[in-house]
Amino acid sequence: MADPAADSKGSEAVVASKKSASAKTKATSKVDAALSVFQGIILLLICILAFSTRLFSVLRYESVIHEFDPYFNFRSTKYLVSEGFYDFHNWFDDRSWWPLGRYIGGTVYPGLMFTAAIGYHLLHAFRFTVEIRNVCVMLAPFMSMMTAIATFFLTTELWDSSAGLYAAAFISIVPGYISRSVAGSYDNEACAIFAMILTFAVWVRAVKRGTIFWGAAAAFAYFYMVLSWGGYIFLINLIPLHALALIICGRYSHKLYVAYCTFYILGTILSMHVQFVSFQPVSPKSPEHMGAAAVFGLLQIYTYFNWTKSMVSEREFKYILRMAILGAVGLIIMIVLAAISGRVPFLTARFKALLGSTSNIAIVKSVSEHQPSSWTTFFFDMQCLVSLVPVGLYYCFMHLTDANIFIILYTVTAMYFSSIMVRLVLVLAPVVCVMAGIGASETMKNYSNVSWKSLGFEFSTASADESEGMNVDQEEDVQLTEPEEKPQPKPSTTRKRKGKKNKREMEDVKKKAAPKKTRDILAKIKKSASGNNKIVRSRKKPVTPLTGVMVTVAFLTLFYFYTIHCTWVTSIAYSSPSIVLAAVNHDGSKTVFDDFREAYQWLKFNTHPDARVMSWWDYGYQITAMGNRTVIVDNNTRNNTHIARVGYAMASPEERSIKVIRELDVDYLLVVFGGKIGYSSDDINKFLWMVRISGGIFPEVVEAEYYNAQGMYTVDSSATSTMHNSLMYSMCYYRFGELMTQYGRASGFDRTRNTEIGKKDISFKYLEEAFTSEHWMVRIYRVKKDPILEEYIPAV
Repeated sequence: MADPAADSKGSEAVVASKKSASAKTKATSKVDAALSVFQGIILLLICILAFSTRLFSVLRYESVIHEFDPYFNFRSTKYLVSEGFYDFHNWFDDRSWWPLGRYIGGTVYPGLMFTAAIGYHLLHAFRFTVEIRNVCVMLAPFMSMMTAIATFFLTTELWDSSAGLYAAAFISIVPGYISRSVAGSYDNEACAIFAMILTFAVWVRAVKRGTIFWGAAAAFAYFYMVLSWGGYIFLINLIPLHALALIICGRYSHKLYVAYCTFYILGTILSMHVQFVSFQPVSPKSPEHMGAAAVFGLLQIYTYFNWTKSMVSEREFKYILRMAILGAVGLIIMIVLAAISGRVPFLTARFKALLGSTSNIAIVKSVSEHQPSSWTTFFFDMQCLVSLVPVGLYYCFMHLTDANIFIILYTVTAMYFSSIMVRLVLVLAPVVCVMAGIGASETMKNYSNVSWKSLGFEFSTASADESEGMNVDQEEDVQLTEPEEKPQPKPSTTRKRKGKKNKREMEDVKKKAAPKKTRDILAKIKKSASGNNKIVRSRKKPVTPLTGVMVTVAFLTLFYFYTIHCTWVTSIAYSSPSIVLAAVNHDGSKTVFDDFREAYQWLKFNTHPDARVMSWWDYGYQITAMGNRTVIVDNNTRNNTHIARVGYAMASPEERSIKVIRELDVDYLLVVFGGKIGYSSDDINKFLWMVRISGGIFPEVVEAEYYNAQGMYTVDSSATSTMHNSLMYSMCYYRFGELMTQYGRASGFDRTRNTEIGKKDISFKYLEEAFTSEHWMVRIYRVKKDPILEEYIPAV
C-alpha cells in the first residue's frame, strides 16, 4: 500500500524542481537579453567607426569625387535623378567616344546609381535637401556601415556572435576595403562588397535552413550584386563550387537541393534583367556562367539517382548507372570537340586572365590594377590579420560543417585570385576579416578560461559559451560536449580455453584498450548518419593566470598596432583624391595643386559647347563630367582600335598626327605633364603604353624607336629623333626649355625624370597653345582652324 506522506513529498520535490528550472530559464533569458543589447551597442559603435574613419579626405580638402571612373558614375547619377529611370535606361551619350557615341543603359552596371538615387529621393522625402554630389560622396562610408553589419551576420551564421563582432570590427577599418570605400570613392565596389557579403550570409543560412524563402532571399541579394559590379562572376562560381564540394564530401541533403535550385533558377532569371548581362547566364559563349548550370544539372541527376536507387533492384540500378556514365563521357567528348573546333569559346581572354594566364593585350596590361599582387600588398592592406587567417582555418577544419566548408572555399579561391590581380585584394579582405575574427575569438575564449587554484581560489573564468553549455544565438549550430572517459578493461586473471570465442573476446579487449586513432579525413568531413551538422567543441582545460594574461596582452598589443596602421594607411595612402593634390613644403606648410579642376573649368567656360577634346583615355570621364565637353576616348576602353588611333596621333610627328586629328574633327588636345612639380603619373611616363597600344594596330609605330642607343627610355639629349619629334613630347615640353624649375639646375630640367630635356626649340605648325595651368600640370592646345594644308590621304 502506497504511503501518502511519501507521495506528497515526491510531488513537492517535482514542483520545487519545476520552479527552480523556471527561475533558471528566466535568469538565463534576462542575461541573454542583456548580452544582445550589449552586442547591439558594440555593433553600433563599430558602424560609427566605419563611417567616421573614411572622412579624412572631406575634412582635409572638401566634398569632392575621387579618381577617374567615379566621375562617370557621378554624371550618370545626376542624369538619372534629373531625367528619371526610363530616360536613363535609354540614354545615348553623344559626348563620349566621338564619333561613335555610347549607349549608357546597355553598357553599365546601374546598381550604384540606383542606390544613390534612391537615397537622394528618400532624404528629400524627409525634407533633407542634400545635394546629389554630397549623397554620392558619402555613399561609400554609409555602405561600409552596412558591410560591417553584413559581416557580423555572416560570421554569426558561420560561427557565433562573438566572432561576428571581431570580424565586423576588423572590416570596419581594414585598408584593403577602405581603399575603395573612402568618402568620395563613388565606384561600383562601394555597393558591391556589401552585396557580396550579404549574398554569402543569406546563402549560408539558406543551406542551413533548406527553405525556399532563404533561397529566394539569396537570389535577390545576388541580383543586387549583379546590378552593382561585374565581379558577380566570382559569386556565381563560388556558390556552385560549394554545392559541388558538399556532394563530393557526402554531405548532400534535401536542404542543399532546395536552396541551390531556388537560388540558381530565380537568380539567373533576375540577372538576365540587367541589360548589360542580358542572356549571358544561359549562353554557351559565356563559360563563366556554365559552371553554375553544370552543378544545377548534376544536382538533378544526383537526386534522380538517389530516388531511382530506392525504387529499383540493385542489378537494374547498376545498369542505369553504367548507361549514365557512358552518356556523360559522350557529352564531355562532344563539348571538347566543339571547343577545339571553335564553335564554343570554352576559355575567353577574361576567363584565362582570372585563371592566371598572361594577357598579351597592351591596353589590359597598361592598367595598374590588373598587375599581380606582391607579398607586401597583403601585409600593407591587411597587416596582422594575415597571421590570424591560418588560426581561423584551423578552427574551421577542426569543426567542419556545411557553412565552414563554404568559408574555407571562399578563403582559398579569394587568395588565389587576389594573387593574380591586385584589384581583387578587395574581394580577399572580407574573408580575411571573417577568418581572423574566428581565430581571435576562439583563441581569446580558450585563454580567458583561467584556473585560479594556484592562487588559492576554487573557481575558473570559463567563457559564457562553455559555462552555459551552448550559445543561445547558435542553438542549432554550436554544441559543447564533455570528452567521455572510457574505463580501461582490466586484464582477466582466469585462464580461458583457446578457441574462436576466446580469440574474438581477446580482439575486443585489445580494441577497447588501444588508444583512439586519428579519424580518416573523409569520415571527419562526412555527416553522421543522424544528419547532425553542429560545431562540436570539447571543453578546454583552464590555463594558468600568467598564461592567460600574457596571451591577452599580446592580442591587445597586436590589435592596437593594427588600429594605428589602418588609421595611418587610411589617412595618408587612401584619402588623397587624385583630382586635387597636395605637397608638404620644407617649412611644414602645405601646397595644394588644383590644376585639374582649373583646366576643366577653363574648358567649360572658354570653349564652344560642341568642342571635341582629344586626350589619353585616363582623363575622358573627368573631361566629360567636369568640363562638359565631348571626348574622343574615355575610361570605358570599349574600342581598342579607337584608342590606338589616339595613341598613334600622340606617338607620331605633328605632320602625321594632324591627319588623324582632322579626321576625328578634334578642336583641342589635352596632355598632363608633371615635369615642373615632380608629378610622376603624367603622360610622359604613360607614353610607352600609348606606343605599344597603337603599335598593335599600326605597324609603322615601333616601340624600339623610342629607346636610346643604350635601350633606355629617356627624354634627354640621348633620346632618338622619333621620341623628340613625337606630338606628345612636343606638347609636354613646349616652352619648357625656357623655365627654371630647380635652383642650381639648367633651364628645362625635368624634376620627374631628374634630367634636362634634350630638345628645347619646339614649335607648332597646326597647333597653338591655348591654356597652361598654374603648375604646368595640364596643358591644352587648340587646333588651328585655317591652316595652309595640302591635300592628304586619311591616316586610317
